[in-house]
Amino acid sequence: MDQIKTGKFIAQMRREHSLTQRELAEMLTISDKTVSKWECGVSHS
Repeated sequence: MDQIKTGKFIAQMRREHSLTQRELAEMLTISDKTVSKWECGVSHS
């Protein structure tokens, strides 16, 4: 899976729903840093 495309998609969907990274993170019970890493295409291998 293309991490850059996935990150752009997550960011686009988040913005369309007028959510901040923090708000999305709270909904998913994860940290806002994790959302940021997803959107930047950073992953842990």
